[in-house]
Amino acid sequence: MVILEKDNFEEEVLNSKGLVIVDFWSDGCEPCKALMPEVEALAEKYEGKVKFCKLNITKARRLAISQRVMGLPTILLYKDGAKIEEVTKDEAKAANIEAMIEKHI
Repeated sequence: MVILEKDNFEEEVLNSKGLVIVDFWSDGCEPCKALMPEVEALAEKYEGKVKFCKLNITKARRLAISQRVMGLPTILLYKDGAKIEEVTKDEAKAANIEAMIEKHI
């Protein structure tokens, strides 16, 4: 998984071709931490088809807000740099994330 920060978000996500998943999380978000191993398993399963990234919003709040992330956990799916779908809060479960991916590959 690509670790995102303010400095590389544009290059790794917005300027990327194909599908990119971004897992927005923070140190204080227990549901985010619980979900992370499942997201990492999906990253392995879809390696070569979807680029997986994660962004700790603790140091990138403005960036998260600019992407309309208003609660956690939030998983956004981008295609060729444009946000096309999202799974948020209570819906952020591995099965829902995988269903979102399957719809677009």
